[in-house]
Amino acid sequence: MAVEKVDFSLKETSPNIGGDRVSGGEKLTSSFDLVEKMEFLFVRIVRARDLPLKAVNGIIDPYVEIKIGNYNATTKYFEKKPDFEWNQVFAFGQDQLQATTMEITVRDKELIIGDNMIGKITVALHEVPPCLPPDSPLASQWYKLEDKNGFTLRKGELMLAMWYSTQADRVFPDAWHSDSAIVSGESLLNTRSKAYLSPRLWYLRVNVIQARDLVPGRRDRNPQVYVKAVVGDVILRTRVSPDKNVNPKWNEDLMFVVAEPFFDPLIVTVEDRLENNTVRCLGKCVIRLSNVEQRLLPLPADPLWYNLEDIVFEDGMEKEVNFFSKLNMCVSLDGGYHVFDESVQIGSDYRPTAKMLWTAMIGVLELGIINASDLQPMKLRDGRETTDAYCVAKYGPKWVKTRTVVDSFDPKWNEQYSWDVYDPYTMLTIGVFDDCHLHGGDAVAVGDGKDPSFGKVRIRLSTLATNKIYTYSYPLLVLQPNGAKKMGELQLAIRFTCSSYLSLFLVYTMNPLLPHMHHIYPLSIYQLDILRKQAVRILCWSLSRTEPPLRQEVVEYMLDGGSPMWSLRKAKANFQRVLATFKCFSDARQWFDEIRKWNNSAATVLVLAIYCIIVLKPDLILPTVTLYSIQVMILQWRKRPRRPTHIDVNLSVAGSVTADELDEELDTFPSSRQFDVLRMRYDRLRSIAGRVVTVISDIATQVERFHSLLNWRDPRITVTFLVCCLVGSFMLYYLNSLKVFLIFGGFYVTRPPFLGKDVLNAPQNFFSRLPTKADYML
Repeated sequence: MAVEKVDFSLKETSPNIGGDRVSGGEKLTSSFDLVEKMEFLFVRIVRARDLPLKAVNGIIDPYVEIKIGNYNATTKYFEKKPDFEWNQVFAFGQDQLQATTMEITVRDKELIIGDNMIGKITVALHEVPPCLPPDSPLASQWYKLEDKNGFTLRKGELMLAMWYSTQADRVFPDAWHSDSAIVSGESLLNTRSKAYLSPRLWYLRVNVIQARDLVPGRRDRNPQVYVKAVVGDVILRTRVSPDKNVNPKWNEDLMFVVAEPFFDPLIVTVEDRLENNTVRCLGKCVIRLSNVEQRLLPLPADPLWYNLEDIVFEDGMEKEVNFFSKLNMCVSLDGGYHVFDESVQIGSDYRPTAKMLWTAMIGVLELGIINASDLQPMKLRDGRETTDAYCVAKYGPKWVKTRTVVDSFDPKWNEQYSWDVYDPYTMLTIGVFDDCHLHGGDAVAVGDGKDPSFGKVRIRLSTLATNKIYTYSYPLLVLQPNGAKKMGELQLAIRFTCSSYLSLFLVYTMNPLLPHMHHIYPLSIYQLDILRKQAVRILCWSLSRTEPPLRQEVVEYMLDGGSPMWSLRKAKANFQRVLATFKCFSDARQWFDEIRKWNNSAATVLVLAIYCIIVLKPDLILPTVTLYSIQVMILQWRKRPRRPTHIDVNLSVAGSVTADELDEELDTFPSSRQFDVLRMRYDRLRSIAGRVVTVISDIATQVERFHSLLNWRDPRITVTFLVCCLVGSFMLYYLNSLKVFLIFGGFYVTRPPFLGKDVLNAPQNFFSRLPTKADYML
């Protein structure tokens, strides 16, 4: 049976958007010219007054129901309130309207027996006026209620407004949409689009210097003292001080990630480790982060002495007593760093925390999320497969979430967003997710109630031409135990508009990618990894508390927040990348071998002639190299990439990876597999590591041979090299024979085959016999 080949390529599309026009000035971010125009019927229900009473107790709980063909929408209910004001907006897709009239009915929730209708309004849809942006919103007006026979009631009016508009209308993000008709209650809030801002993150540096006049529990032992710092749920400790006395010293840095506003204080505790693995607290101090110095320049923070409060227990209760023990620390909020919540290689922002250190904006990035197609089913509802898809885009501190299109494998969003750009070497990330929190427990979803991902798209801004609209359909790929799977396609429109080409040029040439603090006081890779995990945890907590929430699994997926796991597939892919980077050297070596073997006599003669000209006229070397580079760039211009970046399945080795390798990559940490499986994988990892060690050893051997020319490990070789250097320096200095030597050497290397080339020449024999440190390896 033939296996159907899946197309993972990027496809150019031609959506019905605003053509090639480019917005400018202040209207750039509100043009909505990167998405297809979608017509909606907007209905705003404001309030009611003088409603006729039908309830026995004289109290009613009214709500409004809107019915257009098969679509029904209801407002929220009131619970025995004197004023009835809803102020809700409903949006019905015009292409989905299958009726000519709209019924707006006021009903009583408490009246269960009989007809609960209070009154209604019937509107012909062709009489609804258009109100397109940037026009002001249409004013609401009072409408008389009618009974079910169409007669006007003596009492009862409803204030509302109706108009036709597009998704550019300002009420669109907060409106109830007809494509979410089956969603109700509190879940309706999750279907709306929203923009989010990440909290501003700071690095909190706690430099613990020393303590003074500590009081240990026992005088007859040397205390083993360390300092514990706590911010929120993050606990860090110093090493045990080597000074086993009551005045210990550490001079050690503890670093945290904290977010504004600063709710959690810094709690520093000095503890003594006892012999029976118990800990005795020698004192603590609480520092509010709002009082901590904000360090913006690469200057050391001022050390301060903090009073330690001794903790005693009285009647079983903890009691704080002021004590004279002190702790010397430098505590600062380092605003000169950029706090990484993403990987350094795929960052969307590299600005420091302190706003006063930001550089000028260089442009605007605009993204049109048009639609998705052929999405895979993610859950079962009422016995059938379905999908409720939404998109999340992240660039810098700004996140955006589109509305959720319910029960559709080909959702259309047509929403446009924009971001300020400060550096072109940044990455825009767009992910597509299935909302599993719309129907409670009625839908059976994958992922244990978490929102699963269809895949994500990454686009490097530096690969985009300025003032050009890119419209492509991106494949959505996920890695599953059976290999890379295409979950659908996402159609996007992207434009990067540069406001100043001079500023763009200065960013490339003058501004470092990372803030100066990263270069003056660099953080280690281990520190960056630990701090990034803290930052991701803070963002997950902060964004999950919004309405509608960005859930933890969504934030972690967008930020690649999972721990870096061993992947044989990635190891193969990176090894192939290394080989590809050295391909130019292998191609040059192959070309030189063809020249040296006289496979093409004319080419060899031409190369020798050029070589003689360069040797005799060395001032022509740089012009020749420059002209050759110009020629190569002109020839490569025809082959230049014209598409934005996207995931390459072949480069990722996702198509040729085995099932066991995928299972190893997708395994949990710690592993949940059986012992024999782990043993097989460990042996395989050992064999791969052995080959890596061999390659590293070969590279080290070649480098050490150059050092062996001078270090007298082999006296005969060093003496021979010394004599050659003396003779060579004499000839070059007194006879000025460098040109003759180079021409002779070049003709010797490229001598014709009949003069003999089967054996190694003298320099190669000499170099291959140089000693290395491999002889000292155990």
